[in-house]
Amino acid sequence: MALRLADGTAWSDTLARAVAATPEAFGAPVDGVTTLHNLVEGEWRAVGAPTPTRTPVDNTVLINLARLDADTARAAVAYAAGAHRDWADTPLAERKARVSAAVAALTDHRDLLALLLVWEIGKPWRLACADVDRALDGVRWYVDEIDRMLDGGREPLPGPVSNIASWNYPMSVLVHAELVQLLAGNAVIAKTPSQGGAVCLTVAHALMRRAGLPATLVSGGGEELSEVLVRAPEIGAVAFVGGRSNGGKVAAALLDSDKRHFIEQEGLNAWGIWNFSQWDLLAAHLKKGFEYGKQRCTAYPRFVVQRDLVDEFLDMYLPVVRSVRFGHPLAVGDDWSAGDPLPELDFGPLISAAKADELRRKVDEAVRGGAVPLHRGKLTGAPFLDGQDTSAYVAPSVLLAPPGRSRLMHAEPFGPVDTIVVVDTTDELLAAMNASNGALVASLACDDEDEAAKLAVDLQAFKVGINKPRSRGDRDEPFGGRGASWKGAFVGGDLLVQAVTQGGDERLYGNFPDYNRYPNT
Repeated sequence: MALRLADGTAWSDTLARAVAATPEAFGAPVDGVTTLHNLVEGEWRAVGAPTPTRTPVDNTVLINLARLDADTARAAVAYAAGAHRDWADTPLAERKARVSAAVAALTDHRDLLALLLVWEIGKPWRLACADVDRALDGVRWYVDEIDRMLDGGREPLPGPVSNIASWNYPMSVLVHAELVQLLAGNAVIAKTPSQGGAVCLTVAHALMRRAGLPATLVSGGGEELSEVLVRAPEIGAVAFVGGRSNGGKVAAALLDSDKRHFIEQEGLNAWGIWNFSQWDLLAAHLKKGFEYGKQRCTAYPRFVVQRDLVDEFLDMYLPVVRSVRFGHPLAVGDDWSAGDPLPELDFGPLISAAKADELRRKVDEAVRGGAVPLHRGKLTGAPFLDGQDTSAYVAPSVLLAPPGRSRLMHAEPFGPVDTIVVVDTTDELLAAMNASNGALVASLACDDEDEAAKLAVDLQAFKVGINKPRSRGDRDEPFGGRGASWKGAFVGGDLLVQAVTQGGDERLYGNFPDYNRYPNT
């Protein structure tokens, strides 16, 4: 049966809704493509060089990003510093009222923000809605808790917080963090991810600006803007979420600075299987782990399995992989009508055709080097529109024993590719799980929870789950990383507010050049 776009979800319809909601943030078309404005110096301005941005869903052009040069960004930072001083003096009750007004406006446009995420970064509808809802629910919790968190005389930082985040969670990571930073008394600056999420973030920031919040949103390349957004003397803190390559550059740029920072980078999060038999329990966790094609920092792409359990593990695991559903997030049958649910998928495309091609090359490289392909899915049979571009879609793959020289042995694939390593002793288990010099999360599947707890002590992960996955967490959960996966202050719960304020005990939780301090997780 031929599929079609669900009624009212075409990009033209979605963009029209966004423009109608926040017309001040959109400019005139260039070559027939609408151009986004930048939010600089307190206003939405038509500055920057228009650059087309494509959707991974079908590789069509969605919007023009107006990329700023360094001088324009520098002026925006200088203005934000002045706005920061005024905002820091604003009474907490007023800050709470304005942040709450922004959350209310974002809530009114929740479905639009989610649909923008479907088109811009390829999230299936359920996961796109979850990203928006997590952001808003989390900020509501902070509004209720902020008075307690600022007790003891904690005050805003000396300058605005500069936020540089990857494309995969625009709302629940980036906007959520900004609204909490604002609540704590800081002006905020955000860089639009180049690969996706620009329109969603633009609409969100337009609603935040209408609520009277001192927010700046700029678009541009990392090479042009990084020096300004990281090293400008006016910046009070740098928040980065992304890969180790770019994160390492940010960390290096801060080496000669005492600037507050929190740099979250991916780690090769591993799940160890040792003396375990509860396969139905594990199957449910592993199916959920494929959400958004494992394009997230807390995904588990590595399974380290006791040799005596490999057959039982595969009997459980391979059917799970084969049951994963992926395809066009908005493709429905002719019998679909308004009000019917949108497709229930585990994931859609990867963020771009280039990333999909890179992942396929990594898989081929590992197989040529000796990895055993236990499963290599195909796009055939997945729900796509007739004739659509599918270059950004990758079916799940599972590789046994990737060779030591393979990139998949030492780095996170950031896509639906799992690797399995077989071990004979607990020492080998721990060594294999610690292969990437630090991780954000890890898990152990073990019937004896006391034995698992003893093993967990030696895992280089910030959070360790026993017979369950660990996630970034919401509300009062702290979050950070060990080893190379995290630099600077930890966040989450009270720690996020402590990271963006000063006063009291300044020995923050985090990984710093002269000390490491870890909370209970």
